[in-house]
Amino acid sequence: MSLVSIGDVLVDKEVFQAFFSCDLHECKGTCCVEGELGAPLTEGEALQLQHLPVELLRMLPEKSVKHIRRHGCVEIYQGKQYTRTIDNRECVFTCVRDGITVCAIEIAFREALLGFDKPLSCRLFPIRVRKKFGLDYLVYEQHSMCRSARKAGGERQVKLIDYVSQALRSLYGPDWIMSLNAFINLSPVK
Repeated sequence: MSLVSIGDVLVDKEVFQAFFSCDLHECKGTCCVEGELGAPLTEGEALQLQHLPVELLRMLPEKSVKHIRRHGCVEIYQGKQYTRTIDNRECVFTCVRDGITVCAIEIAFREALLGFDKPLSCRLFPIRVRKKFGLDYLVYEQHSMCRSARKAGGERQVKLIDYVSQALRSLYGPDWIMSLNAFINLSPVK
């Protein structure tokens, strides 16, 4: 395992080397359905989700609305907060449009019905933020459900680090992004 330090953030070299570009027509939004837990949430994101506007609830399937009313939309597992899931599968904020599972939070944000976007962990996916030596440590989680995204990224020559650059900017700010770009331009990771 090889690490690179960009400011106070450790980055696994795989993050720089991988190609990635979501292909929703191929995977159908599986990342919002697969897994036992929902999206990891920051404290601020969990607070934002406590008061959902009616417009967002209207986008959701009836089973999700019932589940949210009964159980809430945030769950705690081992001291960390996540979006709640239905039957340990799909996130309560999923809806299906044209046969593709999408995030109702993201749609509501893009339609200016919400003042916040989907969780940062979703926008960063498949990069996960872990801790190492007390610092954030960015790792690339390779999932079989993202096989088509890796293929599309390679065909389109879209680097994973570029694919998630807006989410990284939201997380660490523009100065960190400048340091990241300087590192990439000065010493291409092989």
